[in-house]
Amino acid sequence: MIKKLLSHVREYKGAAILTPLFMLLEVAMEMIIPQFMASIIDVGIGNGDMAHIFRVGIFMLVTALIGLFAGVMGGKYGAIASAGFAKNLRSAMFRKIQTFSFKNIDRFSSSSLITRLTTDVTNIQNAFQMILRIGMRAPASLIVALVMAISISPKLSLVYVGALVFLVIMMIILLPITHRVFTQVFKKYDELNNSVQENVSAIRVVKAYVREKYETEKFHRATTNIYNMFIRAEKIMVVAMPIMMGTIYVVIMLLSWFGAKDVVSGELTVGKLTQLMTYCMNILMSLMMVAMIFVMLTMSVASADRIVEVLDEEPDIRDPEDPVMEVSDGSVVFSHVNFGYHETAEDYVLSDIDLHIDSGETIGIIGGTGSAKTSLVNLISRLYDVNSGSVKVGGRDVREYDVQALRDQVSVVLQKNVLFSGTIYENLRWGDKNATDEECRRACKLACADEFIDRLPDGYDTYIEQGGTNVSGGQRQRLCIARALLKKPKILILDDSTSAVDTATDARIRRAFREEIPGTTKIIIAQRISSVEDADRIIVMDDGRINGFDTHENLLKNNEIYRDVYESQTGGGSGDFDSPGSDDERGGDR
Repeated sequence: MIKKLLSHVREYKGAAILTPLFMLLEVAMEMIIPQFMASIIDVGIGNGDMAHIFRVGIFMLVTALIGLFAGVMGGKYGAIASAGFAKNLRSAMFRKIQTFSFKNIDRFSSSSLITRLTTDVTNIQNAFQMILRIGMRAPASLIVALVMAISISPKLSLVYVGALVFLVIMMIILLPITHRVFTQVFKKYDELNNSVQENVSAIRVVKAYVREKYETEKFHRATTNIYNMFIRAEKIMVVAMPIMMGTIYVVIMLLSWFGAKDVVSGELTVGKLTQLMTYCMNILMSLMMVAMIFVMLTMSVASADRIVEVLDEEPDIRDPEDPVMEVSDGSVVFSHVNFGYHETAEDYVLSDIDLHIDSGETIGIIGGTGSAKTSLVNLISRLYDVNSGSVKVGGRDVREYDVQALRDQVSVVLQKNVLFSGTIYENLRWGDKNATDEECRRACKLACADEFIDRLPDGYDTYIEQGGTNVSGGQRQRLCIARALLKKPKILILDDSTSAVDTATDARIRRAFREEIPGTTKIIIAQRISSVEDADRIIVMDDGRINGFDTHENLLKNNEIYRDVYESQTGGGSGDFDSPGSDDERGGDR
């Protein structure tokens, strides 16, 4: 784990090496100053030699300035190294997330990924900086001060050794307990972020249903949980501070007692005793710093585990060794496909799917909620891989293609229409970053989006707020369709993507597709039969299986589900696949 994390220091290795070197120089200067102090007391003051006091004082000042310079430079390079390390970690995690399949993303919640990219990386950054600076400074100061103390008085140095052993035992007892608590804290952070993200993204729904109080209470519970967890950790760690301070006072008392006796007996000078006292404070303060490092490491280990978990996650969908880079046409073949979202699932979401779609065909897909319409089309662009069987596009198994090459030719407008902050032009060019203004306008005309864009004050330069909140649902759908068309795909999949537009606009969009992109295979998922009745063929999905696959006319004659829904939609019924008049009751679609 440590090796994997440190591999991301990369171009900041120089700063990471310079930081501890400057810290060692600072320690060296600090260890020399007590010797100058002892010399001033024993020689300068003891003999009344002002020249000696002045000369040694100059050396002390120069030494202190060198130590100050080393400390400042250590802080500077430590900040550069730790901030760069955090930047590289975030970049590596973000790049890795971009390679995840839908199945990989399903294993992590979006709120958890945000916590890992922010809070967890910040913990690692702080720990790394502390290790580079205090982690080098404190042990070096402790060891050098202990050696210097032993060289002055081996007998009195036993007091230090006893204190060190006692404090190390206390840290060994306390730190594992706090590690367990901090591990639980970061899981609570995930829950808190999830609550915030859900509330902010659905703020209109919250206000529409007057649920502000409920959401506030839910957020309060999440923050209270984190508060209680941190209090538990702090209650454990707060014990360490009185123990350490008590140990320091005991050591000072013992040194004063036994040192005074040695001064009186002539075994030790006053200057040497002062020097010992200074080293005593250096040793014990260094030990406190080491304890702080262990506390920080305890927190960061939990964060490091969560970061490495993302970095170690292997994408379920990868390019083959020698991928196919060209999709020859828009034909689609499902051969005895079985699919489930989890390998251990007892029942498949899609069972024994067997169908053939010719290039250029317009295919409609209808079915009740939970009939796995979306799951079916997700396999075409290889957003998921089948459990068994095969899906072929252009005569080749989708697993043989380079994933990017395949998805460039299979354009999908998903159920959730997402627009990004930026102008309409910028959003459209997600489909083709090199598209000209004329190409963007033509795509919008095909999607019937031009009629509302032309009415906007800034036209195609109108700024779209994050998530497309300043346009209507129907306008958002049409912009997403136009964006997909700019890819000039061989296969265009519309996943219930005209549900928010009126019937007349829906008809114009379908007519434009038929006339302007006849060579593109068009797969249209819809709830309204009017949206698919003029398709070449229509797939009727029922509980993850194909219940019918034929023309509109033949399905009316031979398919009970299709006929019932058609009659309900045209004869004044609800037209709902899940209504009591339907074949049966069906659950949520994916």
